[in-house]
Amino acid sequence: MSSAPDHPPAPQRLAVDYIHAPSPLALLSLPETLAVFGFGALAPATSTIDDPRYLRVPLSPLREAAAPYEVWRATGPVTTGRQGAVRYSHDGALMFGVVEWEEPEGGILHASAHAYAAMAAFWRDSGYPHLLRIWNYFDAITQGEGDGERYRQFCIGRVQGLGDVDTRTLPAATAIGSRDGRRVLQVYWLAAREPGMPLENPRQVSAYRYPREYGPQSPSFARALLPPSHQVPLFLSGTASIVGHASQHADSLRAQLDETLTNLDSLLGAARTHAATLPAHLDASSRLKVYVSDAADADAVAAQLEARLGTRVPWLMLHADVCRRELLVEIEGMHGVGA
Repeated sequence: MSSAPDHPPAPQRLAVDYIHAPSPLALLSLPETLAVFGFGALAPATSTIDDPRYLRVPLSPLREAAAPYEVWRATGPVTTGRQGAVRYSHDGALMFGVVEWEEPEGGILHASAHAYAAMAAFWRDSGYPHLLRIWNYFDAITQGEGDGERYRQFCIGRVQGLGDVDTRTLPAATAIGSRDGRRVLQVYWLAAREPGMPLENPRQVSAYRYPREYGPQSPSFARALLPPSHQVPLFLSGTASIVGHASQHADSLRAQLDETLTNLDSLLGAARTHAATLPAHLDASSRLKVYVSDAADADAVAAQLEARLGTRVPWLMLHADVCRRELLVEIEGMHGVGA
């Protein structure tokens, strides 16, 4: 079954905003809404909203009781559907998809392999065969020792599910640990009818080229991705205090956050060599998610972000675990939204 529309593709456009609302229903009622995300226990459960475009992410907001909803708006009108384990929506140019997979007795490796196999079988025949961005959330990401660590096991399963991985077409991605105690892997993505351009950070070793010390299967993602249309933002992968392939400043939250922001600046520079109209710095056209592992650090992180970025950059802070135990903060996002 192909979920591609019969009419010619619409122009690509993606607007992303953080919006406080008493419920996601009004946001979902708009014909151009591609997806709506709630965060934490105060957001309605996914199962209570009968709409494939809604997803509750199991990460609690920091510094506010209820987080805003993250809203993706496309060109519209948007068509929705379900196929097997996949829920999806599309507008003729962009497609949102999500799969949630409960971990079997085999753990996260098997959940990852099954979820990614289901995802790959769907999107490769969907009419939107080019992945731009993927998000992965699962509990206890750094639990386990050596190659038994859950993140390393997830990386093995991801490639098993995807099959052959072409590093020239890898999407931007995030893998973050939730703390809800539920062993359910949540994977959602944005795909397009045309390919984007994967980008790497000149300050870092490409994740897919990490040495064996980081596990038997290197992570499979690009550091950023420049979409095929200037009306779709630059996608920034989860970025932390890593230079080369090594974690930096294990004993300093402040230094880690500074290094992370320097890495993001480096990615913007790499993107601007191909898209000079992108804003040179994080600004009001950016949308960031800031993952903080220790809730007690929230105020310090917020103060440092405001000192470095000012008050015009929209960001959402969430309580979560980064995929390396020594890393205290990670930032991902989009840049050039509406620019």
